[in-house]
Amino acid sequence: MTDWAAITATRGPDGRRRCGWCTGAADYVAYHDDEWGRPVLDDVRLYEKLCLEGFQSGLSWLTILRKRDGFRRAFAGFDPQVVARFGEADVERLLADAGIVRHRGKIEATIANARATLAAQEAEGSLAGLVWSFEPRRRRRPVPSRLGDVASVTPESTALAKALKRHGFRFVGPTTAYAAMQSLGVVNDHLTGCWVRTACDRERRAVTPPTPGTQPSPSLV
Repeated sequence: MTDWAAITATRGPDGRRRCGWCTGAADYVAYHDDEWGRPVLDDVRLYEKLCLEGFQSGLSWLTILRKRDGFRRAFAGFDPQVVARFGEADVERLLADAGIVRHRGKIEATIANARATLAAQEAEGSLAGLVWSFEPRRRRRPVPSRLGDVASVTPESTALAKALKRHGFRFVGPTTAYAAMQSLGVVNDHLTGCWVRTACDRERRAVTPPTPGTQPSPSLV
């Protein structure tokens, strides 16, 4: 039986060391290398990730990843302007769509989250400004050496979840919020020795996230 807490960075066939949790499937490796932990400032992708993290609850992320194209087709590319107009007929259509996870509560939450994204944009300037305002100070965060060193909930994720819920978001508890923070690059939880950790830190230094009340620069999304 695998001791998940003891997993460290593992050297792959290409000679690169990666977080050991990603090594079981090629699409997982690609997600780890190209997306997880790299900063995202685009509101559409932020909205998508928050919703997909909610769909993941009780399932593996690999299941969601392999259905992501289906989710994008079903939810109009996660354009919040479009999804916010979905009604009961759309819910019934989506419940019959085998390309996604057919869970009424999560489908309805995705529609509610589109409306909440628009509300956050109206109140905060952008969803990105709201989410990134909860970024912790990186110099104070120890670098995890094994999976057991990585938190599932933090004070920042708890505060972010509360802020999102105030705008109307659903299925965004502190654990889901922290998983989103990890994947969106708000925190960097790549393990010691993982080659992507340095790449994520470099990308983070190259961007300036918007603050609440401002819009992200087109060059940063």
